[in-house]
Amino acid sequence: MPESDVVLEIKGLDKHYGRIHAVNSLSLQVRRGMVFGMLGPNGSGKTTTLGMVLGVTSPDRGEINWFNKGNHHHIRKSIGAILERPVFYPYMTARQNLELVCRIKEVPYQRIPNVLEITGLSDRANDPFKSYSLGMKQRLAIASALLCDPLVMILDEPTNGLDPQGIADIRELILKIAESGKTIVLASHLLDEVQKVCTDYCVLSKGRLLYNGSVSSDLGVKSMFDVAAGDMNALRNKLLSLKDISVIEDSDQLIRVQLHQGIGPATLNELLAREGIFLHHLVAGKKSLEEEFLKILREDQS
Repeated sequence: MPESDVVLEIKGLDKHYGRIHAVNSLSLQVRRGMVFGMLGPNGSGKTTTLGMVLGVTSPDRGEINWFNKGNHHHIRKSIGAILERPVFYPYMTARQNLELVCRIKEVPYQRIPNVLEITGLSDRANDPFKSYSLGMKQRLAIASALLCDPLVMILDEPTNGLDPQGIADIRELILKIAESGKTIVLASHLLDEVQKVCTDYCVLSKGRLLYNGSVSSDLGVKSMFDVAAGDMNALRNKLLSLKDISVIEDSDQLIRVQLHQGIGPATLNELLAREGIFLHHLVAGKKSLEEEFLKILREDQS
């Protein structure tokens, strides 16, 4: 991507809270169209970093550059953000709360029906905020952030505290917003959710950047497959005898293999069939973000 596609660049970002080094010489780039996941355990510096890039708190040192234009207040008007739990007036309806936000942000009321439709709240627009479930409150917060039609959305732990259905709803909403062309920066500790929605990710620990990479490149291993057959012992023994195939994981129900030297799944199936071993399961395997995350943390501690 050309340099003009860099939406956010931070260089050497530092923040102390007394003796705590909350963010330590952090440098990152987020490019246009990314759904960028910031991962890390509690206290890793995710929220502090987002607070600094949004101007909520000031860095001790370092540079923050939005759209290659600096980090001034008027530049950040192109950013929609949710940093804390959604706060709205409980006895006002969703529409009334959004009208109030429009007045504060100097956004025309005509944007309200659109953001309600995007977030799936049109049918509940005239119900009071206090009657909303936690997931609906979170969707209303996202609707509020969308009012200014931002180029970038920043979401800090958007599924925190939600039940499985609420998490699924927010996940689908994030994907929907990303498909509209917006760039999204997402901080979360829910690794499975980040793997499902993000294109790129970084791992933070104690304010330091441990890793920065692409979800598809790191986790989508094209030559890895999960296989199973009626006779698992025969399958296991044959796989172990083939020099161009590595057994990665082995269980009673599935064996994960890595194929080498251009061997594809069709060739593997044919090799096994010649030996009278017929697969009833042959599915492309993926590493999980949890595996990669824990590996990165272990390497940092060693």
